[in-house]
Amino acid sequence: MDPLLNEFDLFVRTRTPALLRSAYLLTGDQYLAEDLVQSALARTHRAWNRLHETGNAEAYTRKIMYHLQVSWWRRRRVAESMPGDMPEPRGGDSTPDHAQRTTLRLTLRSALARLSAKQRAVLVLRFFEDRTESEAAELLGVTVGTVKSQTFKALAKLRSVAPELAELYVTEGTAR
Repeated sequence: MDPLLNEFDLFVRTRTPALLRSAYLLTGDQYLAEDLVQSALARTHRAWNRLHETGNAEAYTRKIMYHLQVSWWRRRRVAESMPGDMPEPRGGDSTPDHAQRTTLRLTLRSALARLSAKQRAVLVLRFFEDRTESEAAELLGVTVGTVKSQTFKALAKLRSVAPELAELYVTEGTAR
């Protein structure tokens, strides 16, 4: 088997769960997330010859995901729902209380469903992916001002529709 194909196969197997988590947060739907990751990986495969040597494959794939999501939300204006389950990272669980964790997930899912796709994408990039405002703007193809205003609006909406999220973070000692 071709060594480049082996490298790409290993990349897909190891990074897909993390890519799916990000895609789910961007799309709000498990099936759309899978489509987004699949499309991004197909484009990554086409560029694999130049990506595997530089080690930028994941960054390239994530950038493709963000660009595809922006183009999809510009094309489609349909009501959104979040029916799927968010993929969980494998490994240790830092929250031993299952009821508290379930409540947090349900509250977060409901709150995120009330945001626009653009607001959700900005929050994912800024807080889940830990990107700077300028990085988020570049990835989404918008201005830094748009990232700032969408972040402000999204956080304000989250505070109004789910004030209990702030309480959960304070009790866990992770308030920012």
